[in-house]
Amino acid sequence: MSMENKSHFPEHGPLDENGKEILLQVKNVDITFGKGDNAVKAVKNASFNIYKGETFSLVGESGSGKTTIGRAVIRVNPCAAGEILYKGVRISGKIPRSLDREVIRNVQMVFQDPAASLNERATVDYIISEGLYNFHLFENEADRVKKVENMINEVGLLPEHLTRYPHEFSGGQRQRIGLARAMVMEPELVIADEPISALDVSIRAQVLNLLKKFQRDRGITYLFIAHDLSIVRFISDHIGVIYKGNIVEIAPTEELFDYPLHPYTHSLISAIPIPDPQLEKNKVLYTYDPSIHDYSKEQPELVCIGHDHYVYGSKSEIEEYRRIREKGERVQSITILDPDMPAEERERILAEAAAAVDKKARETEQRAEGNNYIADAPLHDTGNIWLGVLAFLLPIPGLIAALIFKHFRYIRNYKIMRQGALIMLAILAVIIIIFLLALFLATL
Repeated sequence: MSMENKSHFPEHGPLDENGKEILLQVKNVDITFGKGDNAVKAVKNASFNIYKGETFSLVGESGSGKTTIGRAVIRVNPCAAGEILYKGVRISGKIPRSLDREVIRNVQMVFQDPAASLNERATVDYIISEGLYNFHLFENEADRVKKVENMINEVGLLPEHLTRYPHEFSGGQRQRIGLARAMVMEPELVIADEPISALDVSIRAQVLNLLKKFQRDRGITYLFIAHDLSIVRFISDHIGVIYKGNIVEIAPTEELFDYPLHPYTHSLISAIPIPDPQLEKNKVLYTYDPSIHDYSKEQPELVCIGHDHYVYGSKSEIEEYRRIREKGERVQSITILDPDMPAEERERILAEAAAAVDKKARETEQRAEGNNYIADAPLHDTGNIWLGVLAFLLPIPGLIAALIFKHFRYIRNYKIMRQGALIMLAILAVIIIIFLLALFLATL
C-alpha cells in the first residue's frame, strides 16, 4: 500500500540524509482566502521539515501567515497548493476518516488566547476530559479521574480546581488548563500558537519551562509560533522566519543568530530589546525595506546555502548570501553607537533610523487601508445582480452610474454594473460589425 493511500500512520516517519526522523513535512504549500478579485494568498510556497523531539519555531510580524500554517497542519485551513505530510503520509486535502481521527489524536494545539479557547460553561474537569471521552482513552471512570488529576498536577494546578469554571482563573492558569487539555491526549506534535504572548513576563517563563518539561519527559515535538525572536532563541532547535506569507530564512537557532543573512531577519534581531538602558539608547534600529529586492528579472526561491541554512532570494542574492556565510565571520545584526561620538552625528543617525521606522509604519497603515478597502465599504455595497441587469439594458447610463459608485467607494456595485454594461457594449459592437459586414457584401 502506498503512503498516499494509507489509512493509518506508521510507527516512525521517514529519515533524512543524516538519519533524523522527520515528523512533519510542509511542501510547497499555498493557502488562499476568498475567491476572484477578493482572493488573498496568505501563504506562498511554504516548505520546511520538523524533526521528532525538536522544537521548530515560526517567527514573523502580525499577519505574516504563521497561525495560518499552524491551522493548516490541524486541517482547519485547506491548502490551495502543495501538501502536508505527517510521518510521510499526506494529511492535507481529502483523507480517510480513520486518518483524520488519528491527526486529531496525535496533533494538538495550544491557542494564543487562553480565555477565548476554553468553554466558559464547562468545568475544568470536563474541558480536560473531552478528548478522553471522544477517543475512549480510559478504561473506566477511576482511570479517567486518575489521568485528569495527574495532568492537572503536572501543569501546576490543584485537584480542587477541576470543579471550577475558566472565568475563575487568571490568564496564566487558563493557559495551563489549555496545555493540560492538549497534553492529556498524549500527542506527538503540539502546535503552540503564541501561547505566552497574552501572559505576564513572570508567568511566561513558567509556561515555557512547562513546555520544555513535557518535551523532555514525553519526547513531544513542537511547532512554536511567535513574533519575538528573543524568546524562541532559548527553546528552539530550528527557526523559520516568515514575511508576508513567504518563508525567507530557515536555520538552526544559533546559526540564524550568528548569520542572519536575509534583511528581514536582520531587522527582527535588531528589534530585540537590550537590557542595558545605555546600550538600548545608543542602538540603531534596522528597518527592513522590501524595495531593496529586484525580482523583475530573477524569480526568488528558498535555497540551501550549506550549514542547513536556507535563504529566500534571487540567484544573485543567494550567491551573495553564500559568499557572506562562507567567510565564517559572524554577521553584526545590532549596531551600537559610540557614546563618545559627536552629539550631532549620533542624533542624525538615530533620526534617520526613526524616519525609516515611521516610513515603514505609514506603508503598513496604507497597506492595511488598501486591504480593508472593500471590507470597509458602505452598508449597501452588495453588488446586487439586478444592478448588473440594469446596466446591461442601459449600458451608457450604467457605466456612468458605475463610475459614481466607484467614487463613493461602492466597489461591489461598481464592479457588477461595469460588467453588465461592458457585456452589452460588446454585444452591440458585434452586431454593428456584422451589420457593416453584411452592408459591405450587399454593395458588391
